[in-house]
Amino acid sequence: MSNKGFTLWFTGLSGSGKSTLAQYLTPILIERGVAVEVLDGDEVRENLSKGLGFSKEDRDTNIRRIGYVANLLSRNGVCSITAAISPYRELRREIRDLTETFVEVYVEAPLSVVEERDTKGLYKKARSGEIKQFTGISDPYHEPENAEVTVHTGDQSIEESAQAVLDYLAGKGLIST
Repeated sequence: MSNKGFTLWFTGLSGSGKSTLAQYLTPILIERGVAVEVLDGDEVRENLSKGLGFSKEDRDTNIRRIGYVANLLSRNGVCSITAAISPYRELRREIRDLTETFVEVYVEAPLSVVEERDTKGLYKKARSGEIKQFTGISDPYHEPENAEVTVHTGDQSIEESAQAVLDYLAGKGLIST
């Protein structure tokens, strides 16, 4: 196994399971001897991007900051896991181009499924117009065209989704089997 770091970039709609999958995978990777740091979109927004709103410009700034930190970690031998919606394809491509080992994981779930899971009521607020520029409702989400891994959390268990990611990483020699 390589001691090389890498960035595991989870992208998908709000409620698709990005953070859940990141948190599930973290102890598994640590158990396999991988140094892991999770950069959760909500936590980064609170601590590194406080004051930013949800305009396209502010979202881009937030994602660039996450990408910068993820790249710093990964080039120093850490597996940086990001769990951020990162809705714009061109920005994910920009981060990919700046990152030596970038693994994009598309956490796909149909809008009907993520709306059903919506514990915070965000989709309901977005549909009623209370929340403007909400990804998947009033703001676009650009699905990845060539993600290294795609998981379908609407009909896959967390274990199946995690295994797909682990299989890819092992196949690329990024983790031990």
